[in-house]
Amino acid sequence: MPGPAAIFDWDGVVVDSSAAHEQAWQRLAAAEGLPLAPGSFLRGFGKRNEVIIPEIHGWATDPAEIRRLSLAKEAFYRELAGGGLITLLPGVKELLGALARVGVPCVIGTSTHRPNLRLAFERFGLEHYFVGAVSSEDVTRGKPDPEVFLKACALAKGDIARSVVFEDTLAGIAAAKAGGFRAVALCTTNSSAIMEKSGADAVVADLSEVSVELALPGLA
Repeated sequence: MPGPAAIFDWDGVVVDSSAAHEQAWQRLAAAEGLPLAPGSFLRGFGKRNEVIIPEIHGWATDPAEIRRLSLAKEAFYRELAGGGLITLLPGVKELLGALARVGVPCVIGTSTHRPNLRLAFERFGLEHYFVGAVSSEDVTRGKPDPEVFLKACALAKGDIARSVVFEDTLAGIAAAKAGGFRAVALCTTNSSAIMEKSGADAVVADLSEVSVELALPGLA
């Protein structure tokens, strides 16, 4: 019988990568001579590049051009992240260790690209905590569609009704709830006032405030 699984979004949940992502968009815009609207970074944070480029930046609609710009942006990101512009957020390893001790598999469900995960795995020694990952390359529909979390839960062989998603964006919380998951909102990207209205089952500052009992009530 499937048991609970813990599904972690990546940027803003496990790693603080916002500065690297924002500067990567700025570098791409400068390199391509493209405009960046005020506030566009926060509106797009946590969404797939395939949504950000045409719908938020308005840079392209041709799939091939969107892909070219997307890959260029991620290359800028990894250059910045590899230079030290990402950090591990508080409480990550402690919670992953606590979940491992009670036998809850942990899996990643994210809009980021797989090479970005590998970079952070190597930098912070995280890979052994996770049974796998579902990333941007593995889905066709971005959040608030629940596809990424449903696939992540299946990868962990979890029971949706008994599993939890950790997210930091409104689109991510909406995706978790649409998929039938318990959702824990982190106030690492948006304010507590915003995340309190997200529909999450619990709202915390970051993972340092999360116990196994809060994540999965009745399990600990």
